[in-house]
Amino acid sequence: MKERFLSKMALSPMMQNYLATKEEYKDCVLFYRVGDFYEMFYDDAKMVSEELELTLTGKECGLEERAPMCGIPFHAADTYITKLIALGHKVAICEQVEDPKLAKGLVKREVIRVVTPGTVISQEELDETRNNYLMCIVCTSDRYGMSIADISTGQCLVSETDTAQKLKDEIQKFMPSEIICNQSLMVSGLDLEDLRTRLRISVSALDDYYFDDDSCQKILKKHFHVSSLKGLGLDDFSCGTIAAGALFQYLYETQKNNMEQMTSITPYFSDRFMLLDSSTRRNLELVETLREKQKKGSLLGVLDRTKTAMGARMLRSIIEQPLINKEEIEKRLTAVEELTGMPMIRDEIREYLQPVYDLERLSSRIAYQTANPRDLIAFKSSLQMLPFIRQLLTGFQGDLLKNVQNDLDPLEDLFHAIDDAIIDDPPMAMKDGGIIKDGYNEQVDKYRAAKKDGQKWLSDLEAEEREKTGIRTLRVKYSRVFGYCIEVTNSFKDKVPDYYQRKQTLTGSERYSTDKLRQIEEQITGAEDRLGSLEYELFSDIRDTIGKNVARVQRTARAIACLDVFCSFSYVAERNRYVRPKLNKSGKIDIQDGRHPVVEKMIPDDLFISNDTYLDQQEHRVAIITGPNMAGKSTYMRQTALIVLMAQIGSFVPASSANIGLVDRIFTRVGASDDLASGQSTFMVEMSEVANILRNATSDSLLILDEIGRGTSTFDGLSLAWAITEFVADPRKIGAKTLFATHFHELTELEGKIAGVNNYCVAVKEKGDGIVFLRKIVKGGADKSYGIQVARLAGVPEAVLARAKEILDQLSDADITAAIKNLTESRAKKSRPRHYDTVDMQQMSLFDTTDNDKIINEIREIDISTMTPLDALNMLNHLQNEVKNRW
Repeated sequence: MKERFLSKMALSPMMQNYLATKEEYKDCVLFYRVGDFYEMFYDDAKMVSEELELTLTGKECGLEERAPMCGIPFHAADTYITKLIALGHKVAICEQVEDPKLAKGLVKREVIRVVTPGTVISQEELDETRNNYLMCIVCTSDRYGMSIADISTGQCLVSETDTAQKLKDEIQKFMPSEIICNQSLMVSGLDLEDLRTRLRISVSALDDYYFDDDSCQKILKKHFHVSSLKGLGLDDFSCGTIAAGALFQYLYETQKNNMEQMTSITPYFSDRFMLLDSSTRRNLELVETLREKQKKGSLLGVLDRTKTAMGARMLRSIIEQPLINKEEIEKRLTAVEELTGMPMIRDEIREYLQPVYDLERLSSRIAYQTANPRDLIAFKSSLQMLPFIRQLLTGFQGDLLKNVQNDLDPLEDLFHAIDDAIIDDPPMAMKDGGIIKDGYNEQVDKYRAAKKDGQKWLSDLEAEEREKTGIRTLRVKYSRVFGYCIEVTNSFKDKVPDYYQRKQTLTGSERYSTDKLRQIEEQITGAEDRLGSLEYELFSDIRDTIGKNVARVQRTARAIACLDVFCSFSYVAERNRYVRPKLNKSGKIDIQDGRHPVVEKMIPDDLFISNDTYLDQQEHRVAIITGPNMAGKSTYMRQTALIVLMAQIGSFVPASSANIGLVDRIFTRVGASDDLASGQSTFMVEMSEVANILRNATSDSLLILDEIGRGTSTFDGLSLAWAITEFVADPRKIGAKTLFATHFHELTELEGKIAGVNNYCVAVKEKGDGIVFLRKIVKGGADKSYGIQVARLAGVPEAVLARAKEILDQLSDADITAAIKNLTESRAKKSRPRHYDTVDMQQMSLFDTTDNDKIINEIREIDISTMTPLDALNMLNHLQNEVKNRW
């Protein structure tokens, strides 16, 4: 497009400048400042007008055809940028960078910033309770380097991982708005389309020059003012260093500033935290509900009683990254215990936290020089609370709360810098004046007096001229075009003195000026112009002073966030009757009277039925849980996982007592649905999740398995459930602590046959043809699923229920439990050769031995000593089908 138009000499200078700028930012929507509007032309105009429902017009561009154009008011730009970013676009803001009054020819314009999903800083565009992350990923032959930044808060992290699955876990943990990467990642096999469509993450590859090792090191050293990366803790993160360097290069090029709010970079090891894959985060509903995607009804919804935006963001991060180091967790628990032991002080702290604004994001806007006067007043009112909060912390002895007190800088110098200069209720516009307090600056006071006294000067002049001329209707008036003037009606024109100079003729009057009026006008208008400029200069100086102290502000903001989180934990613990958990490294999980933290809040009058849980790494590794649907099996298993997770984030837990063995991972396989977009059925999704668990779980993991094998035929499903139970229970394979809910009652035969497997069931009381759920987990296995009774509760017609009962009675005659018992016995004796003649022939009574020699021969040829349980079940299925075909 550019070549086509630039070859035509008739193209206007402005349009030539527009097209030249657009050529530099081909992948962006170009917001081109023209007066009080941002204009878009040609293809940008057509696309934006359609997607944002704006009127498409045209503009003279020097050619025969008008250039397609649409525009938006400059003061409403944030709203439209937000919409375009949500639609997956980038926006380049091209601003007028010189005063149009002083420009010679075309006003100079430059792109001052490129807004992308990961570089949004506008308060209106961001969710204050969650971070807006930009992630840079570098893929090499054997490593993935990652750098994660939130430029709205100044947070920056660096890490590395060695597998694609771990990389996916990190992406799911941070849920960045935007991912930038090298070309190698685009062809690495990572499902980028899933990131774009399902997770709605913008993904784009950068040119190779971004990832030059030397350039990346230089840019990090220059930005953080260090001579060696060792000072940043990055000497062991070669791949992560490249990712961080590329990220900063990208930020410099798009943000067009020095990124002063990025004051630190923190390397982290993912193995410092409990690993939670996407299925576990989703199934446990940690930060949002499974269906509605809402905070209410999630663990975060229960625990979040924070008072500040900073605290809310930190709490979300803590929930998504449970700790595995016992000492670190104990420090958090001690902080919560101290605050719970001093409830009056805690509540007073919470009152002081209430008025504290988002210091992290305010300081970033200050560093970006986009903060307005009202932002500084919000900043000042927040700082006013800090001395009182710091004083209240003096009575605490725990390490964490002491650290909070030490890191909490009262920032009194910054408070006074704002309080001395800025009025308490300033206008939002920065260049219109009315910002600086009287008495702060002598010159401002003089200009302000001139502006104020000017009205009296004009009034006095009007009275003086009336008396001199005798023109009683004489008025001093103001016109935007002609300025101040003396207006005289035509009926008094003959009395106008000679020293009046005509300025304008109207229908019924004439307008004049005098030397004295011009002097007064110069004083008034000069004072107004200089006052606005001077006030803006003084405001900018104060803003820059705060910007130079952004590291202090960020340290204090983190301390406030940390305190807010622990106060929230304490408040929730007291209100919901939580207890401090004990921690152990032996692997034992002993929970007495455990409750589901979310479900219990939905049940009135404390009617939630509590339950005990005991798991260890010896005789109680696997709990097989049976019972009817709706009886509470899933709730029980999830509550166990949530109690463990709550303990490891440093929260008290809903129980009468809890002794928690630290786990390295929590896996959940709870329910599944078709993933038609990727061509996966319910059962394929289920098996994919199971495969991930079996390949990545360790003996220190906690497994929550709900209804494995329900997505296929009975025999296949039972076979898989059986084999999976054996695998997770075997300490030579995994040996993980496991809660396994199932409707395959045959699995209860594994108790006593496989070490560490125990049976539990949900107690049910039968009342005629109905049942009552007691919601209590008791020792032992259920002998039926009460499916028909549950169907009756759901409202299935009685005729269907009656027929189902008839069919169930007939099917029960072909019970395979006896065969399952033989399978467990054969597994136990697998190491000792056994001839087929020793098989209990009572089980062969299903067949007519005189007419079915073929079937008998097949049985005779089976070598039971070499069969797996899965082989045995498949053979049993085959034999049963043979019998069905003959009768």
